Amino acid sequence: MSTTTPYKLSPSSINLFLECPHCFWLQLVKGIKRPEGIFPSLPSGMDKILKHHFDAYMEKGELPPEIKAHGLTNGYKLFADKKTLDIWRSNFKGIQYLDQTSGVLLRGAVDNILTNGKKLIVLDYKTRGFPLKEDTHTHYQTQLDLYNFLLRKNGYETANYAYLLFYHPNRVTETGEVLFHTDLIRMEIDVKNGEKVFREAVNCLNGSEPDIGKECSYCNWTTELLFDWRNA
Repeated sequence: MSTTTPYKLSPSSINLFLECPHCFWLQLVKGIKRPEGIFPSLPSGMDKILKHHFDAYMEKGELPPEIKAHGLTNGYKLFADKKTLDIWRSNFKGIQYLDQTSGVLLRGAVDNILTNGKKLIVLDYKTRGFPLKEDTHTHYQTQLDLYNFLLRKNGYETANYAYLLFYHPNRVTETGEVLFHTDLIRMEIDVKNGEKVFREAVNCLNGSEPDIGKECSYCNWTTELLFDWRNA
C-alpha cells in the first residue's frame, strides 16, 4: 500500500466487505468496481429536503413534529453546531478517523445528530417505497456502529443507542400532496463491533486477494463470463 495514498473506507465500503471480501478487495486494491445500475434520484432529493426541514427546527430550538409524535421529547435537542454538522454531513469530509498503524482513513457522513445532556445520538433518515419489514432496521446496524465509533475516536461521548427515522409514502391528498408515514426505530449500538469490522476490512486490504464469493452474484457472473470467453 502506498503511504502517500492511503485507503479510504466508509460504512458503505465496509458493508461491501461484509457482503463479499473479494469484491471489496478488487474495488479498493485494484480499482475494479462492480457494474453500477441507475441510481434513483428521489432518495437524494428527499435527503436534501429533510436536512433543510430539520435545520429550520434546529434554528428555532425545537424538534420536528415527526420526532415529537414518537414521544422523543424529554431532554432531547437537535445538535446546534451547524458548522460542524455541515462537515459531518459532507460525503467528501464527514467524521474522520485516521488509523495510525495502517494509514487507512475511515470516514462517514451522518444525516443528523440529537443531543441529550452531553451525549450525542446519531439520527439517520431512510426513505422507502413501502412499510417496514420486521428486519428492515437490522440492515443498518453496522453503519450506526461505525458512526458511533468515529464520533468516539474524535473525543465525543455518544449514547449507547441511535435512531433510524423511516419515511414511506402513505397517501395522496385531493390537492396532489404526497403524505408520508414515519417510523422512528431505536437501535442499540455496539461500538466494539464497529471497530472490529473496520480492523477486519483493513486486514483484508493488506492481505492477498480473497477467494471468490460463492454466494456473490457478481463473482459468479464474472466466473461464468470468463469460462464462456475461454471456451468460445
